[in-house]
Amino acid sequence: MSYDLTGKIVLVTGASSGIGEACARAFAAAGAKLILAARRMKRLQALAAELKAPTYLIELDVRDQPAVQRAIDGLPAEWQAVDILLNNAGLSRALTRLHQYDISDIDEMVDTNVKGLLYVTRAVAPGMVARQRGHIINIGSIAGHATYPNGAVYCATKAAVKSISEGLKLDLNGTPVRVSSVDPGLVETEFSIVRFHGDKARADQVYDGMRPLTGADVADVVLFCATRPPHVNINDVVMMPVAQSSTGLVYRQPLPGVS
Repeated sequence: MSYDLTGKIVLVTGASSGIGEACARAFAAAGAKLILAARRMKRLQALAAELKAPTYLIELDVRDQPAVQRAIDGLPAEWQAVDILLNNAGLSRALTRLHQYDISDIDEMVDTNVKGLLYVTRAVAPGMVARQRGHIINIGSIAGHATYPNGAVYCATKAAVKSISEGLKLDLNGTPVRVSSVDPGLVETEFSIVRFHGDKARADQVYDGMRPLTGADVADVVLFCATRPPHVNINDVVMMPVAQSSTGLVYRQPLPGVS
């Protein structure tokens, strides 16, 4: 399916890898102008060099509220009218019982997945309301719908994203600004490597014996949400690999026509 977002300004957080990078590529292919934000500027620069689209790069840690506000307030005039905000920046740390969690891991998840999303939304949404157009798309997770063992903190942050998306849609009632949440299951990105602090062997076990989603799969759904007619709002999309039926039920054997 072909999508057309010619001339639309799209802000993507966490754009340096994974789902964020895949969405940046998909939006660029659809003709959008891209504001790419992430902590790793060199990766953003490498990505921008590949994309056949106008880009504006921001080195940004969404946990830093003053920096978020400065970044949005400091956008050049030709980049200020953000049409689509993709709140993608997020991560998980560790997989352990709540009472054994390292406090720094708890802080990083809550500050990035919840507060960071709120900071960016709070900075961008007023402009959308004033211009009477815009679309905020949040990357959630099936973890926000069902908690799994040793995942209390991460699941809580994604449950918060679900509630924020629902609440934001209520708060924007009476405006044409749309709100969507795309909530994937297992997606093979750097997610598990980050979760396990660089332990690639352990990260690979997460996807062992099954075919997970890719960043491009998620990007295709994000793009679908972003290109519906103005009167259509896709509230929430839950997507999983065929081999996954819940947060904890994954079939790890070849499937005909899938694996």
